[in-house]
Amino acid sequence: MTKILDILKKTNALISNSHFVLTSGMHSSIYVNKDAMYPYTNYSSEVGKLFAQKFKKFNIDVVAAPALGGIILSQWTAYHLSKLKRKIILGVYTEKTLEKNQIFTRGYEKLVKGKNVLVVEDLTTTGGSVKKVINSIKNHGGKVIAVGVMLNRDPKNVNSKTIGAPFYSLGELITQNYQPNDCPLCKKKIPINTSVGHGKKFLTSKRNQA
Repeated sequence: MTKILDILKKTNALISNSHFVLTSGMHSSIYVNKDAMYPYTNYSSEVGKLFAQKFKKFNIDVVAAPALGGIILSQWTAYHLSKLKRKIILGVYTEKTLEKNQIFTRGYEKLVKGKNVLVVEDLTTTGGSVKKVINSIKNHGGKVIAVGVMLNRDPKNVNSKTIGAPFYSLGELITQNYQPNDCPLCKKKIPINTSVGHGKKFLTSKRNQA
């Protein structure tokens, strides 16, 4: 469970002691900037290998993930699974719509039809993106075999039962996350980090509502 955390630390992707806005819209003092890891292809490959090893006993035809960061994870995981299982396993991804859904484009929906699909994702706070990918796979006639994430930030509320599929993580990072209206960091007037995370978008939205 510590291997993935070691990789994130080595690439300076694990940041603490600031005020972050997460993808889910929740606030936290800890942020995983996975974009800092992805340029290091050796580490991205290693994460894909960790996923492949975890799911090597599953019958998988395709690996799917939500864009953007998930694209890299799906590719490396499919690559290492293909080597381990000695068969071609495809790597595809969904894209976010204006309505914040996750859908297949580029003809990828044809590649999941009738196939056993592994879903991979970088982080889960609420599991919302993963559920949307699962729905898209099912809508196009694919079967979700399992879900794997790099880090699960809320294992109590994000698990096989709540996701609706066998759910596994390479590691856990249990942090205290807050709704904006109940955020103690906001109440203490700790500046929101606009360099990483979704702080800039949050502040712009807040100004527009004022």
